Amino acid sequence: MEPVTVVGPKIVTFKEVRANPKIRKLIDGANEVMKSMGYTEHGHRHIGVVTSITRYILEHQNLSPREIELGQIAAYMHDIGNSIARLNHPMHGAAMAFTILNELGMDAAEISPILGAIGNHEELTGGPVSVISAALIIADKSDVHFSRVQNPILETFDIHDRVNYAVQKSRVEIKQESQTIELTLEIDSKQATVMEYFEIFLSRMVMCRQSAELLGYRFTLNVNGLYLE
Repeated sequence: MEPVTVVGPKIVTFKEVRANPKIRKLIDGANEVMKSMGYTEHGHRHIGVVTSITRYILEHQNLSPREIELGQIAAYMHDIGNSIARLNHPMHGAAMAFTILNELGMDAAEISPILGAIGNHEELTGGPVSVISAALIIADKSDVHFSRVQNPILETFDIHDRVNYAVQKSRVEIKQESQTIELTLEIDSKQATVMEYFEIFLSRMVMCRQSAELLGYRFTLNVNGLYLE
C-alpha cells in the first residue's frame, strides 16, 4: 500500500500575490469601473501607496514579519471588489480574496485576518477590527493626492476631484515621542478649501482616529501647518 502524503498549507508570500496575474487584472478591472463612474484612481498607484503605508504602520507594532506580510497582502487586495461594483465592494472583495488565496493554498487561519481587514475598510459598513485592519484603514483614507484625479476636464470636476486635485503633498508619519500618527496635507486653496476637504473626508478622518486608538496612538491632521486632533 502506497504511503499517504499529507500536504500542509502553503506559505503564500506577498511577492507571490503581487506577481499574480489574476489579482493584477482584477486591480485593473476595479479601476476601470471606478473611472467609468467618475471616481478617483483605485488602480496600481493607489494600491502601491496603501500597501507601503500599511507596512510602515505595522512595522511600528509588536508583530512578527509574517503578520506584517499578511497586512501587505490585505492592502494589496483591498479594492478588488470594485471590479464588481462600488457598493459593498469590501464584502465582494473579501469573498474574492478568499477564493484566490484558498486556490493558492494559503492556510485559512492566515486568510481570516486578511478577509477581516478587506471587509471592514470602508466607513459606511466597517471599522477597525484588528491591528491589520486599523493600519489598512489609515493607509487607505490617507491617500488623497492630485495624481488620483482621472477626469481630464477641469471644468467638470466634482468636489472629490477638486479636493484631490488640490492636495499637492500627503504624508503619514508615526511620531513615537508623542504617540501620534500624523497625516500631513499640503492643499492648494485656489483649487479647494480646507472646509471642502472636511465636507467629504470627515467620516474617514473619524475612522482614522478610531484606528489609531486601536493601535495605541492619537491621530492628528496637519493641513497647511494647522494641527487638528
